[in-house]
Amino acid sequence: MSWNVYLSGEIHTDWREQIIQSCEEKGLDIQFTSAVTDHGSSDAAGDGLGEESHSFWRDHKSAKVNAIRTQTLIKQCDLAVIRFGDKYKQWNAAFDAGYCAAQDKPFITLHSDDIIHPLKEVDAAAQAWATTTDQVVDILEYLLTMK
Repeated sequence: MSWNVYLSGEIHTDWREQIIQSCEEKGLDIQFTSAVTDHGSSDAAGDGLGEESHSFWRDHKSAKVNAIRTQTLIKQCDLAVIRFGDKYKQWNAAFDAGYCAAQDKPFITLHSDDIIHPLKEVDAAAQAWATTTDQVVDILEYLLTMK
């Protein structure tokens, strides 16, 4: 069985690489996709549409261009993993979780237990909540190998 897993959320740690490497080591047939994780590139996604004098409009254009990628990849995935980090508030991750829920796309949240309360509605819509990348990999292994 082959799956397409979308990795969403914080970009300041190597959680994506940990999941990908562990799944490769287990021989799991998974194609991973993700939003653009280079902050500068993401911020500049709309710059080709013309220079802006106000940062709001630059951000607005780039958000719309990035949404093309995000929405397309979420629609194509079998499952999303949405990471909420401790250092920054990831409003984009919360939006992706809501988009998954609206699309009836299953998702796993990945975050520490000290932010359970602010994420209670997001976690309530998720099919699972994990606190470590190993837990995510265990879930993926179960989903792909159980008959």
